[in-house]
Amino acid sequence: MTITVIGVGLIGGSLALALRKNGFGTNFTGVDSNEIHRSDAMWLGIVDEVLPLKDAVCKSDIVILSIPVNTARKVLIEILDILDSENNGQTVVVDMGSTKKGICSDSRNHPRRAQYVASHPIAGTEFSGPKAAVDNLFEGKKTIICDRELSSDYALNVVHQMYKSIGMDISYMSSDIHDKHIAFVSHISHISSFALGTTVLNIEKDEKSIFTMAGSGFSSTVRLAKSSPDTWTPIFIQNADSILFALNDYIRQLEEFKTSLENRDSDKLKELMKNANGIKRIL
Repeated sequence: MTITVIGVGLIGGSLALALRKNGFGTNFTGVDSNEIHRSDAMWLGIVDEVLPLKDAVCKSDIVILSIPVNTARKVLIEILDILDSENNGQTVVVDMGSTKKGICSDSRNHPRRAQYVASHPIAGTEFSGPKAAVDNLFEGKKTIICDRELSSDYALNVVHQMYKSIGMDISYMSSDIHDKHIAFVSHISHISSFALGTTVLNIEKDEKSIFTMAGSGFSSTVRLAKSSPDTWTPIFIQNADSILFALNDYIRQLEEFKTSLENRDSDKLKELMKNANGIKRIL
């Protein structure tokens, strides 16, 4: 089985390494616009060769699309067009994007839509590029498959087997619901981390003091602030409506904490924190 990975960074590279380790796929081809990434992916054994997009797609059994979500929307159509012109009916295309509504809408009426599976493996780190790729990134993690009724049974089965081979749990939902939910559990977490990191850096100019006083709570909270802006800017823009809905409620919660502190209201502070403790039921 020949697998093409378009975007050989953290997610695409880690997926290739995991599939190779678990014996899913015999040949891995890389496609990437970054020359350094192409070279690193070859050197690190993530892929066996690098090719232009059309050449790679035409020889592939599975095409994995793992590039920023705004670019992925355009490239997916290019891939499906290649499949249409080449009459390659058995090639399966799957994307890794953190937003799903836009890419699903763009591809909905394409004649090769059934060969595409919209997915979001929920895994990652704050690092980026092929050198950040690890072969165990996805073990025990969840992946979401969206709008499965638009994909063929064959494509769904291939992608299901792919994810199961690397130890992932699979759930299904609509692309619209996915984007609304992911705004709360992922996207707003990154915004909070970016905002907190910026706030601390603006107020505390002496970086040595930050490192001296920073405990595990601060470190874990701002870890996501080290994430790539090139990756996350398109995600925020693509899912702006859902993020704004979540962000408005988050700001309201912050205002309640602020008001309680201004009023030195211990009872209200305790109430707010006890309410938040309810997250233990989920996590």
